[in-house]
Amino acid sequence: MEDRTGIYVFCCIQTEEEKDFGTIMFQDEERAVFTIHHKDAAMVAMEAPVKIYHPDKTNLMMHQQVISRVMNTENTVVPISFGNVFHTVEDTEVLLENLYPQLEELFPKVKNKIEIGLKVIGKQEWLEEQIHQDERVIKQKETVERKSEAAGYFDRIKLGEMAEDFFKETQRRVENSIHHPLVQISESSKTNDTLGEKMLLNGSYLIDREKEEKFDRVVNELHDEWKESVDFKYTGPWPAYNFINIKLKVEEPT
Repeated sequence: MEDRTGIYVFCCIQTEEEKDFGTIMFQDEERAVFTIHHKDAAMVAMEAPVKIYHPDKTNLMMHQQVISRVMNTENTVVPISFGNVFHTVEDTEVLLENLYPQLEELFPKVKNKIEIGLKVIGKQEWLEEQIHQDERVIKQKETVERKSEAAGYFDRIKLGEMAEDFFKETQRRVENSIHHPLVQISESSKTNDTLGEKMLLNGSYLIDREKEEKFDRVVNELHDEWKESVDFKYTGPWPAYNFINIKLKVEEPT
């Protein structure tokens, strides 16, 4: 039995006009991307089978490609997370009607705003050099090396705690030197959880489109200042993923 066709949603925009965002290849078929409306809110959507979609690379790229396309022409974009599909246009209209009080508040907050991401990764050589300059760590390491594995058990725990404290202090330095200057030119900002052993900052910044050039310039200046010690991973522009919390009820196929 073939999957029934429903409505897959990408994002909300503020408009009363019907919009045509071209087509996108999905599930081996070229699909039109269009809008569904309630008052001055519109859901950007396409027809797609009603089922659970896995967030693999191809599907996620398709979702982001459509949102990026919308962002190129619209200045008020509220993103919807990947994989939300509803049975009918009417169901989607009901969803929009229920979301409308939230959207009324969100539209002014994200109008002409974009999200920028910055991850700061410490270079291995620099991190090792920094920690080996700490006399307490050096002495504790010497203590561990003098003892047998059994006898030095608690000394190794203490050495691990010192290494963790060093890393946290290094993260604070990076936050003060890199994150805080970017906060000053952002409408809103947040630090997300860091991943791996060398990530010192995982920042998200909501900025006005008119300040994008200034923001880029400051990031470049900070990179020049820190380039011998860390790597920058600079991403965007994105819609305000990290500054919006809209939860949709995904319909299970029946």
